[in-house]
Amino acid sequence: MSYTLGLIGYPIKHSLSPWIHTQFFERTNIDGSYSIMEIRTEKNFLEEIKKLKAQELNGFNVTVPYKEKILAYLDELDDQAKKIGAVNTVLCKSGKWIGYNTDGIGYLRSLLSKFPELANDKEKRILILGAGGAAKGIYHALIHHGFHDIMIANRSIEKAKNILNTNERIMTLQEAEGQLEAFDVIIQTTSVGMKPNHDKSIISLHRLKEKAVVSDIVYQPLMTSFLQQAKSLHRSIHFGHTMLLYQAQYAFEIWTGEQPNMKNMDEALQKILEG
Repeated sequence: MSYTLGLIGYPIKHSLSPWIHTQFFERTNIDGSYSIMEIRTEKNFLEEIKKLKAQELNGFNVTVPYKEKILAYLDELDDQAKKIGAVNTVLCKSGKWIGYNTDGIGYLRSLLSKFPELANDKEKRILILGAGGAAKGIYHALIHHGFHDIMIANRSIEKAKNILNTNERIMTLQEAEGQLEAFDVIIQTTSVGMKPNHDKSIISLHRLKEKAVVSDIVYQPLMTSFLQQAKSLHRSIHFGHTMLLYQAQYAFEIWTGEQPNMKNMDEALQKILEG
């Protein structure tokens, strides 16, 4: 069987997904193709969806600005996608489109790949910075995996309530900055620090616990100001490009049933990102 896969979104001409999935096809000895299917925002989305259906795809990824807009055109939703309210992966099977969200699980896989010891200690105190779609996906993946001591810090407390139904585990960014020594893992999920604003950091990390793990989902630049702070304090850091790899790995599994070997892929992608 040959798989026909792709990515919809805008703008996506410089997406790394084709490179990643080509690697996966080679590593699993599966025949297939993965292409960019850019849908400009001025286009009629319904008409573009009709064109996609006519292509008889086996599956496709969805990125901004269509992760929520695609929901109206799906036949079924995975439980994680229901909780998150957004889809980044669609399986086309038996005439149906089934929506999934692989971001949170992909992030958790990438974190545990770098720090496998975290999997054995569900008592770790985790702080998530931000309350957008990525934060929501990561929160639900952590909860599903058995972590329970999770706080969310955001500029807007009201937006954080979209993830948690209680105020007990929500704080402002300023409060989080003043209580950093209480957390074992800090996860930065916003776009703060992304090019061209690479000198920005969402909070100061000067109160970090000695053995804290500091993670940033931004991968352009790879070494964000946030991670640079942690590195200068000799703390363990986790790069954002690995989330990109592992959410793609999970999507590939959904489509093909095969889990690609990830050996050396993070180093290879890092070289591409660094030019």
